[in-house]
Order: sequence, then C-alpha cells, then structure tokens
Amino acid sequence: MGKKIILDCDPGYDDAVALFLAHGHPDIELLAVTTVVGNQTLEKVTRNALSVARIIKMENVTFAAGCTQPLVKPIHTAAEIHGESGLDGPVLPEPHLRLSLRHAVDVIIETILSQPKDSVTLVPTGGLTNIAMALRKEPKIIDRVREVVLMGGAIRGGNATPCAEFNIYIDPEAAEIVFNAGWKVTMIGLDVTHKALATLPIRNQIRQIDTGPARFLSDLLGFFSEKYQKVHGFDAPAIHDPCAVAYVINPDLFTVQQAPISIETQGKHTTGMTVVDLRHRPPATCQTYVATDINSEAFWALIVEAMQHIGEGDAEACKIY
Repeated sequence: MGKKIILDCDPGYDDAVALFLAHGHPDIELLAVTTVVGNQTLEKVTRNALSVARIIKMENVTFAAGCTQPLVKPIHTAAEIHGESGLDGPVLPEPHLRLSLRHAVDVIIETILSQPKDSVTLVPTGGLTNIAMALRKEPKIIDRVREVVLMGGAIRGGNATPCAEFNIYIDPEAAEIVFNAGWKVTMIGLDVTHKALATLPIRNQIRQIDTGPARFLSDLLGFFSEKYQKVHGFDAPAIHDPCAVAYVINPDLFTVQQAPISIETQGKHTTGMTVVDLRHRPPATCQTYVATDINSEAFWALIVEAMQHIGEGDAEACKIY
C-alpha cells in the first residue's frame, strides 16, 4: 500500500501535474481530491480536476468541491498564468466522475477520522482555505494527521507580490491558521519549485512515452511554458505543485530545514509573506519545516515513472492526443 494522501488543489497547470503524479505513482494511495478557489473560481478548477481525472482514468477516488472564496480577502485568481478556464490551451474532455454531495471540508475531516492515526498526509497545493476551515470545524484532525506537506510560500521573494507567493497571498489568514495549528507542516516553496523546470528535453521525454495522457501532459506543459515565459520571463515553467507530492513519495529528494515560520497578514506591502526564521537553532517545540533544495533530475524521474504507470488512460478522452 502507498502513502495515503488527500490532495487539496486548484487546477491550474501545475496542479494537473500533481494529479498525474499522485494517481500514477505506485507509492501514493490517493484517498480524496478536494478543490478550492485559487488559480480560478471554484467552479472552473473543479471542472478541470474532473477532466484531468478522466484523461488518466482515475477511479475510486472521492472528489469534492470546497470553499468558493478566501476567509477574509476577496477572490484573487491567476488568469494571467492559467487562463480564463484555469487550464487554457489543451482541449479538456467532459468529466465522467461525479462530485461528492459533501463539502470538501467535510470530506477532509471524515477521511482523516476514518483512517488510522498518523496515516494520512494532507497535501494542499492551492490556497489553504479548505484546510483552515477543516481545522476550525474539527480540531481533532490535528492529532490524527501524519503531516501537512504544502506547496506555498518562500524563504525570500514571491511571485504574487515582491514578498508573497500566490497560494499564501490569496488567503494569508487561512495560512496563519494552518501553520500555527501545532501539527507538522513542511513548506515546499518557490526556493525549491523554481528549480523544478519543465525544459524542452523533459517535455520531449514525456511525449516519447507515447500514450494519450503523456501526449496531453507534454502539450499541457508546452502551453504552460508559453504563459510562464510571457509573464515571468522563464525559459521553462516552474512546476510547483507536484513537488509537494514528490516530497511525500521520497523526502530524500529534498533538503529540508526545521525553522519557525510566521505568516504576515497585516503588512501594507508584505501581506502573505512567509517569514522563515533561519537565524538560530529552532526550539524543540517547532513543528514547521522548509525545503531549501531539490534533486530536480530525480523529481522528473518520478513524473516519468508515474506516466508510465498510468498507461493509456481513457481512450475516448485521449483520442485527440
């Protein structure tokens, strides 16, 4: 059996890759996929998640839609990167899976409580609204979760603002709740994800797998590359979100340091900043960790392995790829 995770996401190009990795890698047991407003509106990111699930023939996984807006701030999406649909570019099939009738917050809580203690890792790759709401509704989950491995934040700099990474910036109040809950939190931020670049040789390697899902993913990364180059000036796009899934699969791919992490919620110019204190040895009570480096070659090997395990996917959904 693989490592049990709940993937809380807002697809988005890189969230889609996180779905591919979580579904395809044999060391992961994906218990549920929950969606949250972020890269686009909740309705759009939820449809994207379900469409990707059809392409890779994801079955027997609970899908649930969550919060439609952040705790306090107005909605702030990333259409300049991910487009009006949240996954502009590739043609997405009509979803086949049905959403759970339960709210994502309830799915998160009930899934954690139904599993053995310390067996479920939460992997949020979007804003932390759903996770914060789950904490507020049922604090018992704190003692039952193995770890929270999130994509978000940065030791220095940002992409939404000069100081703040997008996932933290869009709901800093939720991030403050999650980081201060007293459970183990490992932050996979921009310092690491900006080294996980989908270069042209990598995109070609994925295409050479020559399955429908692999061709789709290669095209997806191509569209993402064009957007990323235009907005951020990178020659190849940083594939942020699957880095969090990769950490769960193999933490040894990352250099991680224990450090107190605080979330700025009041700053005029620094709202959403993750303040990582690397000055001293952290206190024994510190439950927050930050990734500082990644073996990017081994990271991409995990993606390729997952794509090989996925195989042909849904033939009808992949027929144009």
